[in-house]
Amino acid sequence: MLDAGEDAPEFELRNQNDELVRLSEFDGHVIVYFYPRANTDGCTIEANEFNDALEGRDDISVVGISDDPVSDLATFAEEYDLEFDLLSDEEGEVATLYDSYGEKRMFGNVFDGVFRNTYVVGPEKTIDAAYEGVSPEGHAEAVLEDIESRSAEPVS
Repeated sequence: MLDAGEDAPEFELRNQNDELVRLSEFDGHVIVYFYPRANTDGCTIEANEFNDALEGRDDISVVGISDDPVSDLATFAEEYDLEFDLLSDEEGEVATLYDSYGEKRMFGNVFDGVFRNTYVVGPEKTIDAAYEGVSPEGHAEAVLEDIESRSAEPVS
């Protein structure tokens, strides 16, 4: 995992609308969350919770990154009315930069895939917080609470 204070790796990926999205284009805090597969139970819970938690907020952005193709992301975003960018990292290159891609085991099979990790990137494009191997349910609310508590801390 990347540590708080490290520079967030820049990325340029296509979203569900086949548009290029760059980390450097965001202002304020950006929640960058990595998820294994669009339209699966855990990933749907996580996406819907981020969508609901950030509804009406323009001070915090969120992007979800998986190794799904753009077409799968488009279907996922449309089906659940997701209001944020889902980014396609089919080769896992960006996920690798964020220590969120590698060997996984499931049902006796070994394969490379995306790990369920989340980063909060601050306005200066440094890592403010990192969450490894998260559970989808309740995660969005916990991340949002952490951002708000950090913002409320006095500056010394």
